[in-house]
Amino acid sequence: MIAACVVLLHLLGMLAAMHAVMHTRTPQGAIGWTLGLLLLPYVTLLPYLYLGSSRFLGYRIGHPRAHPTATATGAAASADPACTRYASISALQGRPFRSGHRLRLLINGDAAFDAMLAAMAAAEHCLLVQFFIIHDDTLGRRLQQVLLERAAAGVCVYVLFDGIGSHALPQRYIDELRAGGVAIHRFATHRWRNRLQLNFRNHRKIVVVDGTRGFVGGLNVGDEYLGLKPPLAPWRDTQLELCGPAVADLQQLFAEDWRWITGASPPLPPAPPADGDASVLVMASGPADPQETGSLFFTAAINAARQRVWLSTPYFVPDHAVRAALQLAVLRGVDVRILIPSRPDHRTVFLASTLHAYTAVRAGIRVFRYQPGFLHQKALLIDRDTAAIGSLNLDSRSFRLNFEVAALAVDHAFAAEVAAMLSADFARAKAIDEREYRDTRYLGRVAMHVARLFDPLL
Repeated sequence: MIAACVVLLHLLGMLAAMHAVMHTRTPQGAIGWTLGLLLLPYVTLLPYLYLGSSRFLGYRIGHPRAHPTATATGAAASADPACTRYASISALQGRPFRSGHRLRLLINGDAAFDAMLAAMAAAEHCLLVQFFIIHDDTLGRRLQQVLLERAAAGVCVYVLFDGIGSHALPQRYIDELRAGGVAIHRFATHRWRNRLQLNFRNHRKIVVVDGTRGFVGGLNVGDEYLGLKPPLAPWRDTQLELCGPAVADLQQLFAEDWRWITGASPPLPPAPPADGDASVLVMASGPADPQETGSLFFTAAINAARQRVWLSTPYFVPDHAVRAALQLAVLRGVDVRILIPSRPDHRTVFLASTLHAYTAVRAGIRVFRYQPGFLHQKALLIDRDTAAIGSLNLDSRSFRLNFEVAALAVDHAFAAEVAAMLSADFARAKAIDEREYRDTRYLGRVAMHVARLFDPLL
């Protein structure tokens, strides 16, 4: 019986190795999985079932995004001429930059949630809410109360949360919302081709109020995002409020996720009129995309820079394309700065990030560690006219495995606000030099290199 089981496991390992050779994204990943599945199938077969898939299957069926060459002539024609530098990103998204936006930068949890909850409380027709994490704590119950009040007032309220990110959310929280008239669902892979996969998470944070006001950024719903939970407190994060035509694109992204889960569509109010001067492109990415959209977005944006690239990210695990783009920017004379945390929330990612930071510093990239608390902010500043705020981290999970969203804005005034914000952050940060790595004990350096082996999953 034991011999038969061993033979069966090796046969299954061979079949899984063939699948890995055919479908793994990189040669390195294919080699790693194949060797493990052939030599040690009783150790690697189960992890491969849960972590080995590289594509989220079926997601676009029935509701494909616009063709990459499609244009909305009116929106594209009136956008800031500087948007042409990002034509490849627009083509990648299959949508143009849209003009006429009013933008508000919301720095840290108190300002962001005061604005978002006030906007939700003022909803009159439709409220779309999506977070990766929702906790049943003080902030989570504030959100719950607002949603119940709006539903009781006759507003159509739709809520999505990720099943893994919100694994601790109790069923009673969900039941109370449903009993109060709120349509709420967890985002899950849930179809047989994806059912076993833990990698594919919906990391988006989207709020849309009456189709006219939208919010994107890095904040989830939990007291820690208000800086109330040591040892990571104070929590550093940023959210963006936008009013204007691109809010319709945020609605569409929410609708795609909602249709995947429910098979139905939420109401989609018409695109709002122009409300300001900024040009905005909603940048969405996910494992259902035919390209590696997240990595291509960062690569294209960095390659467009001529004066500066300032990046803020909690996880610095760049792939080869992004790392090369950053190095080429330095060689062009661009001011490249990267802000990362000084405190870890995930030890393995922190170790890998430390090694990547050492490599970056050796290439002439300036890397800083934010000192006051944990840095969770996802912000990108290009030159003096472009900034992006969203949910994308600088790691393989955001590049390839998570559903993500960001708003890429071309506007001198908004870029100046983001520059002032990041300047204040850099003033509270400590520059990294090569000694951080070299002064680490030998076993600590070994741990960094071991952590880097897991880059494709981080």
